[in-house]
Amino acid sequence: MKFTYIGSRGNEELNSMDWQAFALTIRLAVLVAAILMVLGLPIAYWLAYSRWRWKFLAEAVVALPIVLPPTVLGFYVLVALGPRSPLGRWWETLTGHTLAFTFEGLVIGSIIYSLPFAVQPFASSFSAIDPRLIAASATLGASRLRTFFRVILPLSVSGVVTGVALSFAHTMGEFGVVLMVGGNIPGVTRTVSIDIYDKVQAFNFTAANLTALLLLMISFAILSVVYALNRRVWVIWRWK
Repeated sequence: MKFTYIGSRGNEELNSMDWQAFALTIRLAVLVAAILMVLGLPIAYWLAYSRWRWKFLAEAVVALPIVLPPTVLGFYVLVALGPRSPLGRWWETLTGHTLAFTFEGLVIGSIIYSLPFAVQPFASSFSAIDPRLIAASATLGASRLRTFFRVILPLSVSGVVTGVALSFAHTMGEFGVVLMVGGNIPGVTRTVSIDIYDKVQAFNFTAANLTALLLLMISFAILSVVYALNRRVWVIWRWK
C-alpha cells in the first residue's frame, strides 16, 4: 500500500515510498535470518570439524551463491519450484498452488542465496576455537551436543552475530533472485529492491533516492551494531 498525500512536492515524494514493500522485505529478512541460523549452525559445525576427504566439494556448494550470477541462481530455483518439479508438484497437491511467485518460494530462494553469508562466518568462528578446549570437554564426559552449547557456541558469539546480521542485510537488498523467483506482485513478492527498480524505470529518481537512502541507513545501522557487539564481546573475553 502506498501513502500519498496532497501537499508540497517534498511531502508527496516522501510519502510515495512503498511501506508495504518495506514491511514485506523486513518480514522476509527476519524469517530468512532465523531459518539460516537454525540450518546454518549444524552445516557450519560439520564443515569446521569434519575430516571427510571430499569436504571441499560441500564447501564449494555452500559458497556457490557468492560467485553465481543471481539471475542464473534464480532461474534454477524457479525451475526447482515450478509445477514440473517434484517439489512443485508436491506443494501444489498440498496447497493448490505452486511455490513459484509466492512468498514461500521467495523465502526458499532467499535462503539458498544467503546461505554462504551465514554459514561461512559460523564455520570460521568454530574453526578458530582452541581444540584443547573441545578435547577437555570430551575428557570431562560431556557429549558433543553439550560441548557445542556449553563451549563452542559461547566462544563463537561474534561469528554467529556476524552471520545472522549478514544474512539479514543481504536478504534486504536482494534483487535478481527475488525478481526471478517471486516476480513483482504487490503485497506478496514485491520487495524494496524491486520497488526502487520500478521507481527508476518510471524516472521517479527522487522517490527512488529516498527509498534507497532508507535502505542504506538500515544496512549501515546493522553493520554498526555488528561491529559494536563484536568489539564488546572481545573486550569482555579479554578481561576474563
